[in-house]
Amino acid sequence: MKLKPASINRVALMVVLASIIQPAISQEKHAFTVQQAVEYAKKNSVQVKNMLIDVKLQQEVNRQVTANAYPQLSGRIGATYNPNIAVQSFPDFISLATYGVLQKEGVTDGSGRPITMPNDIGLLQAQFGTKYIASAGLDLSQILFDGQVFVGLQSRKTIIEWASKNVEVTEELIKANVHKVYYQLVVSKTQIGLLDANIERLTKLQFETNEMFKNGFAEKLDVDKIEVQVANLQTEKKRVLNAIESGNLGLKLLMGMPMKDELVLSDSTLSDSQIKEGVLEASTYNYNDRKEVQYAELGKKLNEYNIKRYKLSQVPTASLSGSLSKNAQRNKFDFFGKGDWYTFSNISLNISVPIFKGFYTRSKIDEAKLTLQKTEYEISNLKLTIDNQVQTAVVNFKTAIEAMDYQQRNRKLAEEVFEQTKKKFQAGLGSNTEINAAQTDLKTAETNYINALYDAIIARVDYLKAIGKL
Repeated sequence: MKLKPASINRVALMVVLASIIQPAISQEKHAFTVQQAVEYAKKNSVQVKNMLIDVKLQQEVNRQVTANAYPQLSGRIGATYNPNIAVQSFPDFISLATYGVLQKEGVTDGSGRPITMPNDIGLLQAQFGTKYIASAGLDLSQILFDGQVFVGLQSRKTIIEWASKNVEVTEELIKANVHKVYYQLVVSKTQIGLLDANIERLTKLQFETNEMFKNGFAEKLDVDKIEVQVANLQTEKKRVLNAIESGNLGLKLLMGMPMKDELVLSDSTLSDSQIKEGVLEASTYNYNDRKEVQYAELGKKLNEYNIKRYKLSQVPTASLSGSLSKNAQRNKFDFFGKGDWYTFSNISLNISVPIFKGFYTRSKIDEAKLTLQKTEYEISNLKLTIDNQVQTAVVNFKTAIEAMDYQQRNRKLAEEVFEQTKKKFQAGLGSNTEINAAQTDLKTAETNYINALYDAIIARVDYLKAIGKL
């Protein structure tokens, strides 16, 4: 079949449209606040996903522990073929019985002497059994009491809480990192805004200086210097934009977001008042607000269960078992035909009393106690660490706020100085050197403000994390 030119054009158009539409369909756009970014990370982070799988794995282990307390029922069926049935030797009871009867009746031999039993009766050989044996049955067992099993049942809920709390600890760490990277990008966008304002300011000054040069009131060198400054600012802007792009990719990785998706930060601005809001108002904090403490306390509880488990291993265990079977014996393999199947059954009560295990159990109890003591020491040290983190975070946050406020005032002052210097230069009362120095000071003040702003954000996140309120 030969396609017409018009048909070829339509096919080509469809291919082009498909290549454009497909990426648009596969790519998603996400506009997230910092809280939404945290929630997305909790659902999609590989670390959190693996921790959630650990919780499910522990649930399966719990089911296995529970299964030990349930009745255990098993069925069996089997068949045996005996090509050569074993021969058994036993006393000749037939001759023995015969002589006994003859002696009792007083029978005599041909000489008239009473018949007496010989000293050696002899042995008989016979085969007992059949060529084919078949059996089928059910076996049932039930634990009546086993201290270790019952402690395992008691600890199931705590083990799940412990595994779940480990997920929360991981989520808290991811949450803090998302906050830091997210706000770093927000601050970088603030930096872009300041750079744009500087570029706009210098571009305007460049135009005005160029006009002054045309009218003979400025030198060509003055115009060139300002042009160099504009180029430097544009270069720095590109560097910051590249850093934002890299940070955006890093945030996606942290959140578990596909790299092809678009991430837009809804919290595009962050004021000084937002950073200060609600922080350092509370003078006290609670250790139990920290997920790490909650996790450690659950670990301590599990260690206590471990001691209890080993102690109860010294207590007798009791179980009940029963069996019901059908048995058939044939000289031919005809079990599915006529013939008898014989039933036999039994019920057993089993009590196991541990007497001596070479001090193994005593050693396991002492080992569990030492592990518990280590956990208690670790909890005490964790609380000391939290005290240190909180006090350090308070100092760092206060210092960061003071630096941020100072740098904010310094930035505004540098901006005012630049504007006054520009007016003097335009009025012919100032030099190009003065305006270059003012621009350099303004750029330095803005850089210091951006750094102070980011330090304050990090200090806020660290403080809220330290008191468990992030």
